[in-house]
Amino acid sequence: MALLVALVLVPLPAYALDPTDLTLTVTPELSGNAQPYAREMVLLKLRGVYRTQILLEEMRQPALTNFSWTQLGRDTWDRTRMPDGQMALLFERTIAIFPQHTGTFTIEPFTHKLTINDNGDRKVIDVRSEAIEFPVAKWTAENGGPEAPEPWWLPARDVTITDSWDPDPETVNQGDTARRIVTLEAQGMLAEGLPPRPVMRTRGIVTFAGPVKRETIITPTGPIARATYQWDLKKGVAEVIALDGIQIPWFDTVSRTMRVSEIPARQIGGGLPDREDDLRPPSPASWVTIGAAAFAAFGLGLALIGFGARRPVLRLGRPDRRALRRAAGSNDPVAFRAALGRAMQAEPDLARAWHADPQAAAALSALDRTVYGAVPTSAPDLHKLAKLFSQRRKAVASVLAEEPGLAPLDGWGRPAR
Repeated sequence: MALLVALVLVPLPAYALDPTDLTLTVTPELSGNAQPYAREMVLLKLRGVYRTQILLEEMRQPALTNFSWTQLGRDTWDRTRMPDGQMALLFERTIAIFPQHTGTFTIEPFTHKLTINDNGDRKVIDVRSEAIEFPVAKWTAENGGPEAPEPWWLPARDVTITDSWDPDPETVNQGDTARRIVTLEAQGMLAEGLPPRPVMRTRGIVTFAGPVKRETIITPTGPIARATYQWDLKKGVAEVIALDGIQIPWFDTVSRTMRVSEIPARQIGGGLPDREDDLRPPSPASWVTIGAAAFAAFGLGLALIGFGARRPVLRLGRPDRRALRRAAGSNDPVAFRAALGRAMQAEPDLARAWHADPQAAAALSALDRTVYGAVPTSAPDLHKLAKLFSQRRKAVASVLAEEPGLAPLDGWGRPAR
């Protein structure tokens, strides 16, 4: 309203109103110019152009029967130049609507009630948009669709899934409990349109389902629906348990095709080398074993003298690998880069090996652009990066001669002045 008051204080030409001086249009934005399906988002763009001074205004919206809807942000007021060079006030509003059924419906006119200054006279005028015929397409594919009970109908511009565990499922032993949190985000949907909590059940675990949290985030390009599902899983057997992935099919409203996102498969127990069996102290070696080891060491020493020592093999420590996996599971590039930075400081030889590898260096640069770049970029696949930086690598061979162990004699070797 403050902007509107500022705009109306700027004088516009005073003359008798023409019917074309006050116009209100409502335009549906259809993805790919295709008829939408039920529960698919369509943006309604309201645009009013008023070549007069406006003192008060009120937008009256029709009932929008057979639709659910939400307004995206606040109304905007600005000034625009008409084709004849005259200035006019510009009103804009965006509404996201979701048809609830298949069929042909009518969007009734919107009415903008304006109190205007008409050549010095105060008048109240109703500016109406045209009624819009709105067809909603019927699903013709063999499976799925808005009317099918299974699978859940999920029309969205994009769907992302984040999987987080505490602790890492591979560290869970018999009798231990881990908490799994899966976050599902769909662009172009309301939260009530997201599917119910998936069923997570397999042999050897006891599952306790937690509450489901739903929220709708309003953005200028449309709402983003977010659902957070939670489970507590107790491992009841000593064997390693394979937890299958859960597929979530969804309709891509941009490409007009069906796609599938997946809650990833995970392994519960047995995946890390810090289990109890690996922590047992080694059994004492026999004299035969000790003698064979000594002979092998002697032979290896001769080989090193003849052929030169090989470069050592480097790898991230187990705590650093776990930190990378946790950050990847949370889809947190900032935490991932912080864990990687700590590892690079602690293992400078490994950091040099990464910089020498084109693939690792390119991945590190892409990650830095995501975390530190001034322009927002999409985050790389952190799970792939965790595997990449957890691999064993050979140390980078130095091409520089080592510093002499003795001080230079008679000034030799000192830098020239």
